[in-house]
Amino acid sequence: MFASNFTVDDKYLKHVRGQENLQTYSQSDTIFAKTVPGGNTMTNYFCKTCGSLMYRVGAAWPGFSIMRIGSVDDFSLHETKLKPTMEQFTKHRVGWLHGARELQQAYDDNLHKDWPKVIVKGPEA
Repeated sequence: MFASNFTVDDKYLKHVRGQENLQTYSQSDTIFAKTVPGGNTMTNYFCKTCGSLMYRVGAAWPGFSIMRIGSVDDFSLHETKLKPTMEQFTKHRVGWLHGARELQQAYDDNLHKDWPKVIVKGPEA
């Protein structure tokens, strides 16, 4: 239903340990509207031991990795550098979830195609 992610430039990505324990799974039919030569392949990197999704790499964003916030074990970063700034795909949000306060709300699924309008909403009264 939802996940907390952050994007990192691969030149700053360093595997401290466990890289040999990653298993990949790729899919070519993704939801992203941005098209690139060769398709929109998204490669998922899973831990072979526990099955956790660690990060994803998309053909539409060469040189960047989409990391899971839960893969970072320095909790001070969760309140500082990894604090969310945007909530995406809110058009398909379930009715019982009212969204993250004080974040940009990206309503449309084609957010990744030329970065269209972003709807910013405050907390609902």
